[in-house]
Amino acid sequence: MTLNVHEHYKEVSLRLNRVLDTVGLGEDIRWKRINMWIQTEEIHSVGCDNQIHSFGSQAEATTTPGLNSDIDYAICSPRFRIVKDLDSWVPGLPTLLTVSDESTHQGYVKLQYLTKDQPRPVYHIHNIHFKLDKYARSVLCNDSSLVKYKRAYEHHGPATRLTGRSLNMDFVTAMRLHAWPDQASQWLTRNRRHNWPSQETIGLIQQTGVLLVPVGHTLSEEKHQEWRLSTSYGEKLLMWLFNSTQYKCYILLKMINKCFIKTDVGDDVLSSYHCKTCMFYIIEKTPTAMWRPDNLLLCIELCLRLLYRWIESANCPNYFIPEENMFECKVYGQVQYQLLGILRNLLGLEGRYLVGISCDNIGQKLLETCQTPLVELDLQSRDVLRVLLTSVIILLTSLKSTVRRFLEVDSMFEHETLDRAFSFSGPRREANAVLMKFSCSILGSKLASQILSQESIDQQGLAMAHQLLLWGSSSDVASGKLKLAAFYMVQDNLEMSEDVLNEIHEHYSYKISNYQHILQAILSENLSTTQLISQYTVFHVVYHPSEINCTPKALILEMFRSTMSNQGVPCENYLQNLVRVDPKFYLYFLEFACHHRQNKRSHKEAALENMICVIRDEDIDFKDTALNLLAYCLMKEGKMMNAYNILCKSMKLRKLHNGAKWQMAILFNVSFRFIHRRQ
Repeated sequence: MTLNVHEHYKEVSLRLNRVLDTVGLGEDIRWKRINMWIQTEEIHSVGCDNQIHSFGSQAEATTTPGLNSDIDYAICSPRFRIVKDLDSWVPGLPTLLTVSDESTHQGYVKLQYLTKDQPRPVYHIHNIHFKLDKYARSVLCNDSSLVKYKRAYEHHGPATRLTGRSLNMDFVTAMRLHAWPDQASQWLTRNRRHNWPSQETIGLIQQTGVLLVPVGHTLSEEKHQEWRLSTSYGEKLLMWLFNSTQYKCYILLKMINKCFIKTDVGDDVLSSYHCKTCMFYIIEKTPTAMWRPDNLLLCIELCLRLLYRWIESANCPNYFIPEENMFECKVYGQVQYQLLGILRNLLGLEGRYLVGISCDNIGQKLLETCQTPLVELDLQSRDVLRVLLTSVIILLTSLKSTVRRFLEVDSMFEHETLDRAFSFSGPRREANAVLMKFSCSILGSKLASQILSQESIDQQGLAMAHQLLLWGSSSDVASGKLKLAAFYMVQDNLEMSEDVLNEIHEHYSYKISNYQHILQAILSENLSTTQLISQYTVFHVVYHPSEINCTPKALILEMFRSTMSNQGVPCENYLQNLVRVDPKFYLYFLEFACHHRQNKRSHKEAALENMICVIRDEDIDFKDTALNLLAYCLMKEGKMMNAYNILCKSMKLRKLHNGAKWQMAILFNVSFRFIHRRQ
């Protein structure tokens, strides 16, 4: 997947930074919270035989009230000394040796009991807390009462949960290995191009060692005898080294996970720890200079793309022990497809998903700071109301035309079927859905036209206009998509325009031309109003003069058809101020325009032939406009006399308010210039 960096990313990133500061994620608050938890650890350890350490989001200050993260405590008992080799044995102390074999999964070890008088393993059962493994080694069970928190609270995996009024606390009894485990030795020496973390930090993390948590691998045959290696000390230190942008990026990943992923796939699939691991890998492989406030959105998308690749391969490597796959037994089958679909949709939105983050009202606050041209247009000029009114008139007119054609079908179908199919007396939301989708095309085109008229193009606003056109493209079979194709053409994105036109071709002919088939579908499938219109109905393509910069040049002439000779002669009704064109004819016209610019001669000629056939053989609406567009195409091909004859036919159909007069003036001008050059 390629990374598309847009100009609006920097502006959105800066605004997002300011929003996050308002919910307590500024650097001053962050370090006050971290210092508070350091002092809390010291207070808890006073007069206590056990060492108590806090980990997770609270200790790292990577949570907000909306995330509502738990408090994680590790209680380290001094009952045993843990060593990774016999050379570290000390006489007189109860000692456990970390061991593993070919059946032990990466990231897990067993704890073998050593004798007190010499560094020698015990190969018999020492007491009820130890059992023999398959190699007859006496190993400490992870469900032994020696390592379980004794108070009768709710158990949450290896932890004991204490539920409070405002916060939940998870306690886990663990053993501490002060040496760095061999399974993570590769992390100490691997190549780091951007020197993160530094060698000094690596040395410090190595000295902190790891925790041994009483939980075995899910697939292990001896899971009650295994202990998981936890690098919580090193992770907390790395989190404290995050700069402000890295810190905020991680919290946003957690918010995205909570708002968009956990709601669909559950809490136990993608965790905060996966997001943290993703952050470690991304920071290690990217230059530090990239992590600055105006790149926050870019950094988020880099992390989402890495998560996407991990989910695609069903492998999330542990940061310190890459051989350990943290997606094992979690990401597969339907869950994997769901996760890929969610991340694919988020990446396709190019940051617009941020306004959907409900945690701490981040999305709404960001939306309030990002007043786009569309929002300003809505508030200042009340254009939305005017567009909706126009849409109602156009929509009803289009439906009336469609019903008229239905009534020409064989009388074997009862009119009650049509009344039922086109009735808006059902749920009001269906009528609203049809109207809003149809309005989106008009709104998107108007917004894009306004932006394109400015000297400096607002890419963020143009992206929103594009999104509106995409939403409106599903209003019916063709008209919304035709507007979208014309928008791409104006942007010189001919490949996208051609793709949209090809998509229309796949559905148009069969579904629109065969009215009996449509009526049969109404009877058999019991379609709703929204389904019927989106699948079997096509509206007229309509342009308002305010959409002039998103309109093909030939149609722009139709916007000024009331010439000087027509002054004093009013248009028949309000709709005559709009440019309307038959959708099927417009489809072939856009194909001709696209292929003409791509210099595809055979395709261009086929589109021209289709335009002629539609005018000649079908009873299309707005035939004068179609004739004018055909004449424009013939002029492009240098067929001036043919174009002249077509324009004369158009003038006979509509003597007043006809854009053919502009076409005539252009034709005569081109012809006279051609004759003058030859002389």
